[in-house]
This record gives sequence, C-alpha cells and structure tokens, in this order.
Amino acid sequence: MKLWMSLYAMIWIVLIEFLLAMTPGSSPVMIYPHFVLGVAIVGLAFYNFSGLRKTRVPGRVKRISQASFNISVLVAIFGALLFFDVGKAWVIPLINVSFYGLILFLHVVNSFAIITQAAAVAIAYDMWEDKEFVKETEPGIVPPMPMPQKDAR
Repeated sequence: MKLWMSLYAMIWIVLIEFLLAMTPGSSPVMIYPHFVLGVAIVGLAFYNFSGLRKTRVPGRVKRISQASFNISVLVAIFGALLFFDVGKAWVIPLINVSFYGLILFLHVVNSFAIITQAAAVAIAYDMWEDKEFVKETEPGIVPPMPMPQKDAR
C-alpha cells in the first residue's frame, strides 16, 4: 500500500473504531472487532511512522507520526486493562471516580488524539509530497484545485 493511502486509511479505521465502540446497546461480542481494529491501528501507526521515517518529510510530521504510534500503544494498554476490568472496585476518593473510569476516560481521550494526529500527518504529508508548501496564494483568494496535466504527446 502506498504511504499516502496508508496515512488516510488510518483516519478511516480509527473513525470506524469510534463508531463501533459508540454503538448504543451493542452486544458484548462487539468487543472482539473492537480489539481487532485496535490491533490494526497500532500496526498501521507503526507502518506509517516507519514509512515516514524513510522519507525527507519535515521533522515535525515525523514527530507527530511517532507520537501517534506511541499513543496507539498506550491506548492498547488501556484497552487491555479495561478488558480485564482492572480498577473497577478501586475508587479515587478526591474525584469519586473508579480507577476503571479513569482508565476508560484516558482510553477515549487518547483515541481522539490519534485520529486528530493521523489527519494532521496525512494532510501534511500529502501537501509536502505535492510541494504545496512552496506555492503561496494571495490573501482572500481560494484557488481552484489544479487539474492533472494531460500527456502532451
């Protein structure tokens, strides 16, 4: 799979993961596709980071991609803790929330971070690859999308 395709696939897979996890009244069986997609996200995040590392894309894009991979591993660890009901009986007195609830919160918040960073990386890489960063536009003007050049044979 081409790198740009993989970068955009990450966004869609994370979105599908969100939709799957937020399905109201879903069956407990849905945890298994959630797990499979979660593993796919970690794998894809690593694949994307490795692919970007081999390019000359600006360092910021590489760092964001690396952070997305690291966060995906963290979210997977949180997911494993949630699967095994770690902390359900432990309450944090100061905020009156179970440790399980805190893990769930961190699992969801970091998942949102993954999708936002994946989108930023995909767009930045796309723009870098098309050399759009070197083309300035006039203030107040939104230029039309460039048309592909036909072969002049």
